[in-house]
Amino acid sequence: MDFESTAAGPTPEPSPAFLALKRFQPAGRGPWPGVPDADWNDWRWQLKHRVSTVEHLEKHLPTLTPEERAGAILAGQSKLAVGITPHFFSLIDPADEYCPIRWQVIPRLEETVRAPWEMNDPCGEDSHSPVPGLVHRYPDRVLFLVTDRCASYCRYCTRSRLVSNASGYDFHPEFDLQIGYIAAHPEIRDVLLSGGDPLLFNDEKLEYLLSRLRAIPHLEFIRIGTRIPIFLPQRITPELCSMLRQFHPLFISIHSNHPRELTTEVRDALGRLADAGIPLGNQSVLLRHVNDDPEVMKAHVHKLLMCRVRPYYLYQCDLIAGSAHLRASVREGLQVMEALRGHTTGYAVPQYVIDAPGGGGKVPINPEYILANEPGRIVIRNFEGRVFEYPDEGVPVEHPAGALQP
Repeated sequence: MDFESTAAGPTPEPSPAFLALKRFQPAGRGPWPGVPDADWNDWRWQLKHRVSTVEHLEKHLPTLTPEERAGAILAGQSKLAVGITPHFFSLIDPADEYCPIRWQVIPRLEETVRAPWEMNDPCGEDSHSPVPGLVHRYPDRVLFLVTDRCASYCRYCTRSRLVSNASGYDFHPEFDLQIGYIAAHPEIRDVLLSGGDPLLFNDEKLEYLLSRLRAIPHLEFIRIGTRIPIFLPQRITPELCSMLRQFHPLFISIHSNHPRELTTEVRDALGRLADAGIPLGNQSVLLRHVNDDPEVMKAHVHKLLMCRVRPYYLYQCDLIAGSAHLRASVREGLQVMEALRGHTTGYAVPQYVIDAPGGGGKVPINPEYILANEPGRIVIRNFEGRVFEYPDEGVPVEHPAGALQP
């Protein structure tokens, strides 16, 4: 939208989504105003001072609601631990119970309510695990779970049965078994490191793991799935980026859901990764009160591109137990996609997918652009709602005699 003054009338007031797009702002210190720069910018200090108990929440968020307090006591003990870095916590609006940052990381009592269709392992990962910590669901690629720890814990986490060990899953990856399986299966050309968050490892441990994978001849490229640049941008040091660039082709998928998450610190961290030659994609989860608004989503994907990150997937929230209060509907997701496709650059449009319950894999979900698919023709509509017919005869072309002679 153009906010320049026009002869037609006064300049309209910029929307919050527009302002979120245009402005990169530092995170600030929030409830830690007096912390020295040297500490605040140290990723180990950030981890050490995570908000992780009810007492921490009450101290740093005086507006904690009864639902949040009960959630921190009950859900945090039985399902998924509480953990929020000071950097991410400082983005919370204490006056807004439905603040999109707050909504993602502070537990609520609703987490203890399980709908009949919700599951502990909605993507069926355990049933596709040939060795502990490895998921082989697709023909040519595997998911390599390296840790059960994250810098902060998302309340909608599809692996809440595993991460933080709050539910007693007792996850212990065995790198020799996992790497041995990959080495013994030449059809595997692509490995995704995830968990937990691989970038919580120190540089030396991560380099060791990547070196062992890169030594496997049939492994073509490696991916890392991480939310560290969003939760803990201080971790993305020049030294880390220098180490990672040894292992190209290496791709990184980050996880950001709302434009407020993309602070100047995050932008600069992502820039360091991009400068190291690492292609960056983003995976969002469609969440109620966070990004189920088309204008917010548009601001978010535009801001991602400004951070040199390509929007990759928009996930329908998995059917993880206790997530109903966070889950927006597929209908709302389709409305969001309608507001993107054709209304902004294709680079900004992610693929909306449902990870089919029980292990069916990612299924693309799109608005209906094909109105009729009949022998000889396809009827389609564009983003404006205009209807077009495309002839689809499929008749082989015969070349004139001698036309193909040299």
